[in-house]
Amino acid sequence: MPYQPNDLLSRHFEESGHDLISKVEEQLKLISPNSPNIPIYRDMILTVLRMAQEDHNRWNAKITLQALRELEQAFRVLEQFKGRRKVTVFGSARTPMEHPLYSMARELGAALARSDMMVITGAGGGIMAAAHEGAGLTHSLGFNITLPFEQHANPTVDGTTNLLPFHFFFTRKLFFVKEADALVLCPGGFGTLDEALEVLTLIQTGKSPLVPVVLLDAPGGKFWQGALDFIHQQLEENGYILPTDMKLVRLVYSVEEAVEHINQFYSNFHSSRWLKHQFLIRMNHTLNDRALEHMQEAFADLCLSDHFHQHAHTGEAHDEAEFSHLVRLVFNFNARNHGRLRELVDYINLPENWTPSKPQVQQRTRESSKVT
Repeated sequence: MPYQPNDLLSRHFEESGHDLISKVEEQLKLISPNSPNIPIYRDMILTVLRMAQEDHNRWNAKITLQALRELEQAFRVLEQFKGRRKVTVFGSARTPMEHPLYSMARELGAALARSDMMVITGAGGGIMAAAHEGAGLTHSLGFNITLPFEQHANPTVDGTTNLLPFHFFFTRKLFFVKEADALVLCPGGFGTLDEALEVLTLIQTGKSPLVPVVLLDAPGGKFWQGALDFIHQQLEENGYILPTDMKLVRLVYSVEEAVEHINQFYSNFHSSRWLKHQFLIRMNHTLNDRALEHMQEAFADLCLSDHFHQHAHTGEAHDEAEFSHLVRLVFNFNARNHGRLRELVDYINLPENWTPSKPQVQQRTRESSKVT
């Protein structure tokens, strides 16, 4: 998201007669003189100072402090795993070891690790323990929540630096989605259903980048099919969602299909972001002329104006230099139909639509694909 300076916040302290802005900036420049983020940190500090000035409620101050601490700790710990693709796996903590889904989750963790992807779970038992067991510690991250029950971390991540404890659900939920290059949801209870609907809502509204969302069930299982039937019959048929919104999720009945679906998503698509009013998709391969011409008509409904444009990195402001080797597909996205955007991604991932090129170097295949 683009940074917007808070002029109202600055004027508040100027009108109050407090010379805080220059003092805050002076201290920040002493701590981090070359940081391009000083204006952001300044506004963060001024926000806290305004809370202190008003001093309305101790509980509000404690919530803010705890949330900031959790965010800072998580950012710091997860920095060491930057550049590695990660898949968040949800499912019931109460799934017993003898259940077929437990074996599938363990197999899923192992398959994701073989594809050099890390497995993120809530660090509990059941599906979470199975996925981490299959992946092993090197490929596991656990985001644990402090609860009066079911809060103990599973043996794979317990007591390790790969485990992050959270007090608040909302900060924990943020990192489940923020760090995920894909999500796999196994059958579960209220928590699993909550995560499934929240993730789909975030992607559908553009609040979270487009990533694969996979519903994994045992062969013959009816858990997710029953949920999809309800969505089709009650949400889609009543016009509460767009028909293409269903493209945001894929139901599979095998681990192989789940992992293949994730790998296919990143076969050409790398990442996406907004640059001012234009939507930018980074790609590993250039699209050929035939595919680009077909796209202009087949996906014209995604464009508010103009057409799709493909070009190499041109040093766009605020675009990460580490991705300068990637091709850009740029257009004026209507920001409305993310299901159709998913169809566009599927189209650019078809190898027949690529211009033949040399294979990517191994180092670049390990770069983070979750960029906004």
